[in-house]
Amino acid sequence: MDKIYIRDLEFIGYHGVFEEEKKLGQKFFVSLELTTNLREAGLNNDITKTTHYGEVSESVKKIFFQKKYDLIETLAEDIAREVLLNYPLISELKLEIKKPWAPVGIPLKDLSVEITRKWNEVYISLGSNMGNKKENLEKAIKEVAKIKDTFIIKESKIIETEPFGYKEQDDFLNSCIGVKTLLAPREILKELLAIEIRMGRERKIKWGPRIIDLDIIFYGKEVIEEEDLIVPHPYMEYREFVLKPLEEIIPNFVHPLLSKRISTLRKELKTVNKII
Repeated sequence: MDKIYIRDLEFIGYHGVFEEEKKLGQKFFVSLELTTNLREAGLNNDITKTTHYGEVSESVKKIFFQKKYDLIETLAEDIAREVLLNYPLISELKLEIKKPWAPVGIPLKDLSVEITRKWNEVYISLGSNMGNKKENLEKAIKEVAKIKDTFIIKESKIIETEPFGYKEQDDFLNSCIGVKTLLAPREILKELLAIEIRMGRERKIKWGPRIIDLDIIFYGKEVIEEEDLIVPHPYMEYREFVLKPLEEIIPNFVHPLLSKRISTLRKELKTVNKII
């Protein structure tokens, strides 16, 4: 991808933990590296196909002066969010804030923080086999759409499937959605668990009945292995109720560990009929 650089926007600001910093002010420099696609703009000499760096600079200025921050880390997060939400051609940004007059008591050239933030595509599996299953799925999707800085971009049809593992229960309705989000993996997980709780999910029997089940299947191409968060979702390649709706919306997505397309994984599952 291509880059737009905005280097060392200079401001006098009133940010810092100490009261003197908020009264006297000090110099700050803000730099941005914007990831985008400049080819169409370049080939056609068309300003509407690129991002107006003057407007981006004004957006940075607006956030910089909207309030006094204790931490430049927080200021950096707010600037990154403002830019990504308001300039749709930017897929990722790197942001640095320098604080050359930082009161550390030792001579220094400058002190700075640097963050990288981007839009992430996340794919979520939904399932329900209690109550009004269709309404449960629809409600859960509406709740996901309310998550901060998260937008639904793809939605599969609803399918009916037999229960997996624990057989003494009603059939499921399942679907998958794709979202575009600024949230980190653990932040998304927290939001999904909160939706399950609000909708009355109780975890009593492994693979047992549930009013709603929300699982992160993919978070971009990331591979995450933590105690309570594993992405891609383990064993998804053996589960028709995950693969069928996923194949509908992202058939050519390549599993980052298995290096196979979703369509290929589903074809192999139907052929071999593996059971885990």
